[in-house]
Amino acid sequence: MATAALSSSASARGAARPGPRRAAAPPPGVVAARAAADHEPARRLVAEFDPAVPLPSAVTPPSGWYTDPDFLRLELDRVFLRGWQAVGHIGQVKNPNDFFTGSNRLGNVEFVVCRDANGKLHAFHNCPYHGWTYGLDGTLLKATRISGIKNFNKNEFGLIPVKVATWGPFVLARFDHESTEDNVGNDVAGDEWLGSASGLLSTNGVDTSLPHICRREYIINCNWKVFCDNYLDGGYHVPYAHGALASGLQLQSYETLTYERVSVQRCESAAAEPDDIARLGTKALYAFVYPNFMINRYGPWMDTNLAVPLDSTRCKVVFDFFLDKSLLVAVDDQKYIERSLKDSERVQIEDIALCEGVQRGLESPAYGVGRYAPSVEMAMHHFHCLLHANLSVLVECYSAATQLQHVQELNCKTAF
Repeated sequence: MATAALSSSASARGAARPGPRRAAAPPPGVVAARAAADHEPARRLVAEFDPAVPLPSAVTPPSGWYTDPDFLRLELDRVFLRGWQAVGHIGQVKNPNDFFTGSNRLGNVEFVVCRDANGKLHAFHNCPYHGWTYGLDGTLLKATRISGIKNFNKNEFGLIPVKVATWGPFVLARFDHESTEDNVGNDVAGDEWLGSASGLLSTNGVDTSLPHICRREYIINCNWKVFCDNYLDGGYHVPYAHGALASGLQLQSYETLTYERVSVQRCESAAAEPDDIARLGTKALYAFVYPNFMINRYGPWMDTNLAVPLDSTRCKVVFDFFLDKSLLVAVDDQKYIERSLKDSERVQIEDIALCEGVQRGLESPAYGVGRYAPSVEMAMHHFHCLLHANLSVLVECYSAATQLQHVQELNCKTAF
């Protein structure tokens, strides 16, 4: 069996040792209340945004959403470790025995996605430790220096599976705590990930397996949501920050559509110069898949942006570029590719400067909340409402757990 260069799970060592005796566990309600109390400051920040206020009257989330470390910890738990997440593209696991590790680590979660010798796709939690060796199906093949160990069954120490699926050229993973590697159909996963937007994206060429051209990564000194907000402003900033890009778009044609977990911005392109292949084609489509994945389809190109939080004021944005294979033949095509990537790089550098400036403003003591431009920032408001829905679950749990704890305390007093 082929093996991946995967290190063993750190949990394996802990599981092999008997733990210390522990006092009786507190009642479930008490545990829930304590967990919720740990997030109390973040809970208050969640409550400061009201999604029920109509967009023309709404204010944006408070600055703490973009600066507070506790708020990010809450996001990692309630947003990123729930539901399907884009983690890579199928070109990374095209052949049997291919694998990639989760360089886009989410908080304390590291993972590996691999295709076994039979062509089946898997994903596992991957915590490096002591060089144990695993098969691409997660089976423990070799554990080093364990002579003398008792009651050890290597079949009980395989890598912990993660749900994995694909939609079009994208690899999806799901990190829910209760998740196991069930046979999740790609269509089912795609529907859960994209909802009713899947049809629109499919008909606009997003699900086609275009050849992967290159990957670029940027470390940006801003909260991950700043990058997303910038993407979701309906082209508001484009004429002021991206002069060259704006000249290639008909901004008056900009439209925004919102779905369950997806928003789509569309814009017609300006006419191309004669004898030139238009980078933007006739229409550009920008799809945001909650919480942090962006798909841009324009002309023969598709690129994706994945915004990964590093801490409360920094993120990594991973760009993957795909191109219609008809443009990978002639020598002149290479010049076109280089020119297009250079144009894209210029836009990214402009956006980085913009996002880092916004972050500095958010950290200013003079800033509290802002307002939306109702005619263009519908997608941004939609994004904030989805975040609030995920994060406010904790508020409800906190209230219920607190009530349960109070009842249990009364029962204990009565018993004595």
